[in-house]
Amino acid sequence: MDAEAHIVFQNEIKPGSPELTDIFDREFIGANDTSAGVGYAPLSETERLVLATERYLNSTAFKASFPEAGEDIKVMGYRFGRNLTLTVALAFVDRFVSDVKSYFERKAAIHDELQDFVAREAQSLDVVTVDINTLDNPERGEGGVYLTVLGTSAEGGDGGQVGRGNRVNGVIAFNRPSTTEAAAGKNPVSHVGKIYNLLSHEIADHVYREVQGIREVTIWLCSQIGKPIDQPMMAAAQLSLESGVVLEDVQESVTTVIDRELAAIHSFTRRLAQGELAVW
Repeated sequence: MDAEAHIVFQNEIKPGSPELTDIFDREFIGANDTSAGVGYAPLSETERLVLATERYLNSTAFKASFPEAGEDIKVMGYRFGRNLTLTVALAFVDRFVSDVKSYFERKAAIHDELQDFVAREAQSLDVVTVDINTLDNPERGEGGVYLTVLGTSAEGGDGGQVGRGNRVNGVIAFNRPSTTEAAAGKNPVSHVGKIYNLLSHEIADHVYREVQGIREVTIWLCSQIGKPIDQPMMAAAQLSLESGVVLEDVQESVTTVIDRELAAIHSFTRRLAQGELAVW
């Protein structure tokens, strides 16, 4: 999609409510909402492979080899035991596909390339199966394949994508805690729905990498409107520990990491404002 040619932008700037805009004039940056954020680390192998697959399909190198691959891509991962099935929805760009036969030939080539990729990326799985555009039916001709003009299903008025947005770490994990807060389109200075959403994942990653003996960590942050953003009403860690490790072994170190990251929150919000952190 060419954003300049295919999208009409309408910009509107309007004043916010006085009680919220006043936050920016205070000595400290206060939370503009009572909100909660939650993040975890590390990604499971299923999550990591789902994310790696989407990134690979949308990479510059892949698009150079397969220009017919559009940018509208959904990857669903289902793991049973040590077997993982990746179901990929991949919109094809019609100007690069001459006919139905060509569509299925290119689809087969993409499948083989992707199958090799996930086989290289997998670490502890026995089998990884890739299925692409499973609704396709060659007997229905052009009506039985996933062809688009711009490489996205949105051009067809597909409303099914509403509410499916990725979480801030790039995946939608059904068995992980999440909040109802969206991160995109909100200010990175005081909007805790945005800040805590991303910061909780970053703190979780630091805790997991820096504190020995932790298998998995979930960080919970809860704000109270008007209070300083570096002083949440609640900051908590939920830990899964390695065998033989007890809470007393890691509690002080985990608390130190959380306190350090909260104290540096204004550095974090500057990085967020400068676009250094992805908001999926």
